[in-house]
Amino acid sequence: MGAYKGLLLLPGTAQHMAHERMVQRQLGEKLAALLGCPFLGPHQPGTQIRGRHYFLPEDTLIGDVGALGIGGPDDFFGGQVEHAFLATKAISHPALDAPRHLPVGWSERLARQIEGVTLQGFSAFALEDAVEAGQQLLRAGPIRLKPVDGTGGRGQQVVRSPDELDNALAALDEQHVREQGLVLEEDLQQPTTYSVGQIRVAGVTLSYHGTQQLTEDGQGNQVYGGSRLTLVRGDYAALMTLDLPRAVRLAVQQARIFELAALEAYPSIQASRRNYDVAQGLNARGQTRSGVLEQSWRVGGASAAEIFALEAFIKNPQLHTLQASTHEYYRDVPPPPGSICLYQGQDSEDGPLAKYVKVGPS
Repeated sequence: MGAYKGLLLLPGTAQHMAHERMVQRQLGEKLAALLGCPFLGPHQPGTQIRGRHYFLPEDTLIGDVGALGIGGPDDFFGGQVEHAFLATKAISHPALDAPRHLPVGWSERLARQIEGVTLQGFSAFALEDAVEAGQQLLRAGPIRLKPVDGTGGRGQQVVRSPDELDNALAALDEQHVREQGLVLEEDLQQPTTYSVGQIRVAGVTLSYHGTQQLTEDGQGNQVYGGSRLTLVRGDYAALMTLDLPRAVRLAVQQARIFELAALEAYPSIQASRRNYDVAQGLNARGQTRSGVLEQSWRVGGASAAEIFALEAFIKNPQLHTLQASTHEYYRDVPPPPGSICLYQGQDSEDGPLAKYVKVGPS
């Protein structure tokens, strides 16, 4: 603590909304205070960085970050990977047996290792592969098409027949699929999505489980509406000592297996923030299914709860477990009792938007 000259935000390459930038700034200010260093705002590309700094990247860092002076995960909140596809949903599923195209660095070994802890599905980097994968999966029931870089459930669609599959794929950009990939996955009925994660900041490790809730955006679509977390001081083993419901225990175990396999296949991955979405529900045959949907090694929807909880754990070294939650509403609503407003205003796409965070005893 206090070893950093300051905290810098690292803007990503993707287009981020004003509310996302505003929340990230608040999280940066909070982290800087906890690290005992000044908040310096966004890093200006091309500006030389002298001395050790802490970074809050908007996106997962891709490739070499040595020029920033990052020595390891203690120097930033999020993750760093060697290849761009590692930061997306694409690694959650195998490719076809004879794929027409795969990105450089693809590990089919990883995909096979995690098949037991993910849903049935394929990742495709060519539209022809997507057609073949979709036809295979449709034999068992409806499937979900997922852009690998989408967040909050946006851009996903369910297809129930070969004709619907053809129409959905015809609307996609072939070059984009080649560069980014596309996930095709069995669709679950009435799924519950669990969050399992871990952060390490200022020498403090917190692990957590939680659930996500959905809300309606300005167009009436069901999108991410926040997370409710139970956090514990320590690693996943400490989390497993809690009295966890059976479904939660399974979700934590699946997330751990997924993470260990990813780090074994790609040992260069660095991450001080890890988050895994695990879906549990019924498939088309009425069978119970549970599997990791995706990983997030970057600041995410639950990060306000993570960082505000971190503050409570740092201030009280005797604290062992805590509840924290985030809340997002696409309308004007009063804040939940005892919560802190992160953003309230007009979102450029969906009208009014309010974001809150709440921390309390477990």
